[in-house]
Amino acid sequence: MAVGPETPIELIQGVYATLDERVGGLRTRLGRPLTLAEKILANHLDQADAEVERGVSYVDFRPDRVAMQDATAQMAWLQFDTAGLKQVRVPTTTHCDHLIQAKVEAKQDLLRAIDTNEEVYNFLESISAKYGGGFWKPGSGIIHQVVLENYAFPGGMMIGTDSHTPNAGGLGMIAIGVGGADAVDVMTGFPWNVRWPKLIGVVLTGELSGWSAPKDIILKVAEILTVEGGTGAIVEYIGPGAQSISATGKATICNMGAEIGATTSIFAYDDAIGRYLKATGREASADAADAVAHHLRPDDEVLANPSAFYDRVIEIDLSTLQPHINGPHTPDLAREVGALGAEAANEGWPLEISAALIGSCTNSSYEDITRAASIAREAAAKGLQLKTKLLITPGSEQVRATIERDGLLGDFEALGATVLANACGPCIGQWDRSDDRQPGTPNVIVTSYNRNFPKRNDGDAATYAFVTSPETVMALAIAGTLDFDPINGTLVNDAGDEVRLSVPVGVELPSSGFDPGEETFVAPPADGSDIEVAVSPTSDRLQLLAPFAAWDGKDYENLPILVKAKGKFTTDHISMAGPWLTYRGHLENISGNLYLGAVNAFEQAGGAPYEVGYGKNQLTDEIQTFPSIAKSYHEAGQGWIVIGDQNMGEGSSREHAAMEPRFRGGLVAIARSFARIHETNLKKQGMLPLTFADPADYDRLGEDDRISVRGIANLTPGEPLTVEVTTAGGETWSFEANHTYSPDQIEWFHAGSALNVIRRSLGS
Repeated sequence: MAVGPETPIELIQGVYATLDERVGGLRTRLGRPLTLAEKILANHLDQADAEVERGVSYVDFRPDRVAMQDATAQMAWLQFDTAGLKQVRVPTTTHCDHLIQAKVEAKQDLLRAIDTNEEVYNFLESISAKYGGGFWKPGSGIIHQVVLENYAFPGGMMIGTDSHTPNAGGLGMIAIGVGGADAVDVMTGFPWNVRWPKLIGVVLTGELSGWSAPKDIILKVAEILTVEGGTGAIVEYIGPGAQSISATGKATICNMGAEIGATTSIFAYDDAIGRYLKATGREASADAADAVAHHLRPDDEVLANPSAFYDRVIEIDLSTLQPHINGPHTPDLAREVGALGAEAANEGWPLEISAALIGSCTNSSYEDITRAASIAREAAAKGLQLKTKLLITPGSEQVRATIERDGLLGDFEALGATVLANACGPCIGQWDRSDDRQPGTPNVIVTSYNRNFPKRNDGDAATYAFVTSPETVMALAIAGTLDFDPINGTLVNDAGDEVRLSVPVGVELPSSGFDPGEETFVAPPADGSDIEVAVSPTSDRLQLLAPFAAWDGKDYENLPILVKAKGKFTTDHISMAGPWLTYRGHLENISGNLYLGAVNAFEQAGGAPYEVGYGKNQLTDEIQTFPSIAKSYHEAGQGWIVIGDQNMGEGSSREHAAMEPRFRGGLVAIARSFARIHETNLKKQGMLPLTFADPADYDRLGEDDRISVRGIANLTPGEPLTVEVTTAGGETWSFEANHTYSPDQIEWFHAGSALNVIRRSLGS
């Protein structure tokens, strides 16, 4: 199977060849015009006549490709390895971007990562080769930027084992973040099952100007929709303003759609996307898209009357949109940059900025870097210097080589900035600040990243992280303080004069073309069947998987509550990243972080709160860490239940947040609500995710209660289950709990996991 450094034009032409029939068929069936998302989804249905009721119908899709980053790819490949196939059934690539820790500078950090992670990199390269997957070496760049440069194409459909996979929506692609088990479905040739999404239309009018950037659009959308508002929906950006944004600007907006829980986000194909395809050497792809451009945008009637075709419509006038900054601790707490200083002073947040960071998969394009570099250049010319540490992360080797050739890296380095490796680094907790500051000291960082949960960037809950555009990060790095307004504020230079920063100037695409830099792609051999993929039984990093046990046909009885989490219960709380990335290929070892970030809703005897990550072992009455309790229950053969608050599993797509509790004997998760990916991951691994029919029942559950789930044998789509609670005093009460299982997903539960169903189907 062709898995070259770009999507084969034959694959793209094959996708486009069915558009007329598939789009026309759905338009006829629904009796109305279609949005762009509906057209692409229709073209990728496994069964063209499948029922497609928004937010209700579960449907099967046939994605065009799979992309995985190294942290999640380990578990996905380990699962695929048990399936019994000789080769992946769709183009699949693995990208080494998560395991490189930022500590000193790019070259030293990359060399240290290659040495430290040699076992994992060798495993990923060899297993990719064995099964026909493409492999991008460490240093290639961040998965989403590499995909944008090589694989994304208008009208295509891709799944990726990272929540920011929707980045490819900037090129008009339906790109959805999933867990590894979902990826394995597609890699093994099975369809991918998901609920037909709702649709949110964001109408953009006017044009951005001055200090405002594409990042400000998604920061504003996050403020409007909050971290839950996009759940179960595709966000489609339309209107004349959408066409004024560059392809990489569009990608930034789609990337951060993950922060509002959206299934994905997408822009229509236009001239900007065509220009980017051609600039990245894909003229044939642009020509093919031009030939079917009428299918790669919403129908005219949709554009004329959006409210008749979308479940919700938001309107944003780009001409009046001001620069925004969101945070701390959540990506939907927004305000205009000029208002942050007063709010920070009122809230008691530190004003001094300890570090400023530009890059990540969200904002590391050529255009982003040129806008920030224009400010750096002017600052040097006006006698201004950095007032804080500035770290620059190129998004890919191609971007790095190009901005170095064009002198942009030099603009940053002239001010004393440090250039990091082409990798995720501080964006995902891979940031060693041991020489920077004392942990636990309240401090502020500003980034052009996408997430800002506590501990997200440096593992320190005392760090207040704020998210904004690269140019605003650059301005704040020169000011050194949160109460600086780049538009109206002045700075004092080394001569004692007050100076202003000019409006940043960006260049959409390099006039001399992109420099590809070093060759970092490894194509698979024509036949990899003789390649040995060795996993040492004594390895601390990799561990072969054993199938989870099938459901025994009985109700769950007398389960203790291992965790009742209060407030944010993201995948970072459930299965932390940072140093724990070391064990992403070893299920037993990584289970040592299970729920370590959870805030216990219960109190100790006497009313004292538990430390974060601690609770009571119901078998021993000892106060222990949650992973220690889970291990104790597991070894005793005691199943257990986890209770979540709102939007449980928000954040990254990491399936470890579902595999770890399942491995340690977790049977049921009940929450007020779930994030889409996490709920699916729990189902995939054989756990039973339920939601309180009455969210107030969450408050009634006590620490020493025992939980039974009744009627599991009659698990039926749309029918609630009964949960019976027995208190420590012997009293019982019950409540209803809802679920979102489809018939196929109920089969996953019965079999013990979705992968068990695949194994059975393939005779493995």
